[in-house]
Amino acid sequence: MTHLSAEMLAADVTEPITSAGHAQLGIAVLAGIAVIVLLITKFKLHAFLSLIVGSLVLGAVAGAPLDKAIASFSTGLGTTVAGTGVLIALGAILGKLLADSGGADQIVDTILAKASRRSMPWAMVLIAGIIGLPIFFEVGIVLLIPVVLLVAKRGNFSLMRIGIPALAGLSVMHGLIPPHPGPLAAIDAVHANLGVTLALGVVVAVPTAIIAGPVFSRYAARWVDIRPPETMVPERTSDDLEKRPGFAVTVATVLLPVVMMLAKALVDIVVDDPEHTVQRIFDVVGSPLIALLTAVIVAMFTLGRAAGFTKGRIATTVEKSLAPIAGVLLIVGAGGGFKQTLIDAGVGQMILEISKGWHISALLLAWLIAVIIRLATGSATVATISAAGLVAPLAADMSTTHGALLVLAIGCGSLFFSHVNDAGFWMVKEYFGMSVGQTLKTWSVMETLISVVGIGCVLLLSLVV
Repeated sequence: MTHLSAEMLAADVTEPITSAGHAQLGIAVLAGIAVIVLLITKFKLHAFLSLIVGSLVLGAVAGAPLDKAIASFSTGLGTTVAGTGVLIALGAILGKLLADSGGADQIVDTILAKASRRSMPWAMVLIAGIIGLPIFFEVGIVLLIPVVLLVAKRGNFSLMRIGIPALAGLSVMHGLIPPHPGPLAAIDAVHANLGVTLALGVVVAVPTAIIAGPVFSRYAARWVDIRPPETMVPERTSDDLEKRPGFAVTVATVLLPVVMMLAKALVDIVVDDPEHTVQRIFDVVGSPLIALLTAVIVAMFTLGRAAGFTKGRIATTVEKSLAPIAGVLLIVGAGGGFKQTLIDAGVGQMILEISKGWHISALLLAWLIAVIIRLATGSATVATISAAGLVAPLAADMSTTHGALLVLAIGCGSLFFSHVNDAGFWMVKEYFGMSVGQTLKTWSVMETLISVVGIGCVLLLSLVV
C-alpha cells in the first residue's frame, strides 16, 4: 500500500499564484467551496456559474491577483474539456443510439424473460451495469425507470427491492468506470493508465454493486416499503419500433470499446516495449478516442440500421444526442477550472506538506478529500475532478496499478452520501415517489455503501497488486 513520503514532496507542482500561508489557503478553500454550495443550493444558480464564482472567490481570499486567478481557471477549463470533451460526446452518441434503437430495451427484456422472481434483483443490477457502461447516470435513470416501475408493479415487488439494484449498478459505473466523465478526468489528471484503471475498476465494481444493490435492497425494502407511483410509469420509445437489434449484437456493441481498451492494457503488460509494433498498434486501437469512435460507427449499423433507421434518422439521433450534454461539458470544464485554481493557489502542495507526517494511505487520503468535496458540492464529477487535481502529486512515485487505484479511490469518495445538494437525489426521489426522509434512508445510504465498500476493495487490492 502506498503511503505519503518525503519523496512525494519532490514531485513537480505548479508554481503557486499566491504566497499565502496554510491558514489563509485553508480559509480560501472553505470560502470557495462554501460559495459554490450556497449558490447551487440556496440561490439555485447553475453549477457552471457557481464554479466560476467559487473559483474567483477562492483566488481572491488566497490573495492571488485576479488576472492570474482567471488565467488558472481558464487553463483548467480548457485542459479538462480538451482531455474529456470529445469522449463525453462520443459516449453520448453511443448511449442515444442504444436508447432510440430499442437496444437498451432489448437487453432489458431478454434478461428479464430469463430471470426468476428470486433472481430479479440480480437481473436488475446486471441490466444496469451493462446499460450503464456507455451512458450518463441521469440518462440511465431515465432509461431504466420504466423497467423498474413495470417490473415492480407486475411482479408485486417492493419498489426498493427492484429499484436499489438498478440504481447501484448505474451509480457504480458512473463513479468508477471510464468512459464516464469523472473517471476519465481523474485518469487524465493523475496520468493513470486507462486500460489498467478500467480492468481494476471492474474488479472493484462487481462486489461493490452486489453489496450495495441486491444485498442492501433487502433491508431498504423493509425500511421503505412503497409501491410504484401510477403517474410515473412512462411509455417506452421502442414500443413504436417495428423491429429492434438483437440481444447478442447489442451487448457486443456496448462492450466493444471496453474490450478494445482492455486489450491495450493486456498488451502493455505482456509486451512491455513501447517500440514494439504490436504494442504501438494497440496503443492506437485501445486509446479511448479510437475505441469510442469505433463503437459509435459500428453502432450506427448494428443498432441504427438494425432498427430500420434511415441515414437521415441516424444523423438526427446523433445530432439530438449532443445538445443535452452541453451542460455536462460545461460543468466538467468548470470543475477542471476550479481544480486548477486550487492547484495554482498552492492548495495541493499545502495538503502534501500538512499530511506528510500522517501515517495514512495515500489512497485513503484521496478518498477522504473526494468525500469532503462531494458532501460540500453534491456533484460526483466535480468531487472527482477537484480531488484528482489536489492529489495528483501523490501519483508521481506510484506504480501503474497504484496510479489506477488512486483514480478508483477518488471515484469511490465522489459517491459518498448523496443528499439534498445532488441533482441525482431529487431525480430518484421524484421518480420513486418518496419523501426526503425515505430517499435519505435508501438512496443516500446506498451511495454511502458504494463509497465505503468500494474504498475497502481498493485498499485490499493495493495489498496484492
